[in-house]
Amino acid sequence: MRDSELTEKVQSSIDRQCQRCGYVAPVVVLMDVGVLDKKKYEEWRIGKVPYLESVCTCNLRKLSLIMKQIQSYAQEAGYRPSYCFYGRWGMKKKKDRSRRNVQPLRFSKSGNPKIERTYATHYVDGKRITELKAEAELKKAALMMKQDAAVDANSGELS
Repeated sequence: MRDSELTEKVQSSIDRQCQRCGYVAPVVVLMDVGVLDKKKYEEWRIGKVPYLESVCTCNLRKLSLIMKQIQSYAQEAGYRPSYCFYGRWGMKKKKDRSRRNVQPLRFSKSGNPKIERTYATHYVDGKRITELKAEAELKKAALMMKQDAAVDANSGELS
């Protein structure tokens, strides 16, 4: 795949993610553009894979290009960067210990903190989050009205 095609796919993925949930997660972009298989991602999350880059189907140059595109497109769009902790799935938390039992996951072979942070940074579209919250409130209100109407209808039948 050419770099220009890859750039278009990355931007399209970012737009879809923001529309759907209000933020962009680089690992989801990697899955959307076809360089990370969902099953391999899940194996990494449960700790079967030592680092995420090892299961990506492209070379490090392409991965680097994708990550730079995510960062620059999100920055241009005015999205706020937000670090997200990636811990291994399937580790039970003890009541008193919170995250101390959760094993952090690695993204890169080198473990370079800058690279790790780049993969773990999500980009939040504050405007879209506000819209999604408003939509959820409207749905909740509509559901409440529907339930109230059903109760009124049932109580009318019992009278």
